[in-house]
Order: sequence, then structure tokens, then C-alpha cells
Amino acid sequence: MSDANKWIGRVLGLPELPFVDFGKALLNERADGVHWKSEPLVAYADGRPFAWVDDEQGDADHAYVAANHRAPALLHHVNPRIGLRNNDFAGLAAFAASIDTSTGTL
Repeated sequence: MSDANKWIGRVLGLPELPFVDFGKALLNERADGVHWKSEPLVAYADGRPFAWVDDEQGDADHAYVAANHRAPALLHHVNPRIGLRNNDFAGLAAFAASIDTSTGTL
């Protein structure tokens, strides 16, 4: 997952960004239907607000995050056929702007 810094970040002129090491969860399906990324992302967020932009979240992931994460979280689905568009960025910006930075709440 750190390859995104090399292959995408450099091309876009981004600084090296932190990333989640999914460890043993990587690509392992869960019997409860929760995406394999959900638990590591919640653990990495560690009570901080976060946004997860992906094309694979479902209802089980929304429920998992709501039950296991005490800070604001946005699970934003992106259509893999069209990618990120202006409305996606607007939604992410609105989520970020809604967070009270002094408390980490909405």
C-alpha cells in the first residue's frame, strides 16, 4: 500500500503521505460481510475523524464503523467506472469543514 506514494503521489506532486498497513487483514474476507479494510481503518483512525473513499464499502461496513468508532467518519462510495468527480471532492470538503477541530466532533 505504500506504493501509492511512489506511483501516484509523486505524479500528483504530493508529499509522502501516511498509509494504513493492513497486515494480516489484507484481502481476507470476513464471514460477517464487513470489508477486510474496515477494522484496520478504524484501528488506524484511533478515535480521530476520518473519511474512507472507496468503491467497496457496504451496509455492513457502515454498521461496523458506527459501532466501533467514536469520532466522525465518512464512508464515501465512488463509482469505479467514473472515479472521483467534483461532487465527490465537494462532499469530502463539506465533511472536513463540519468537524470541530478543537474537539474532533461534528
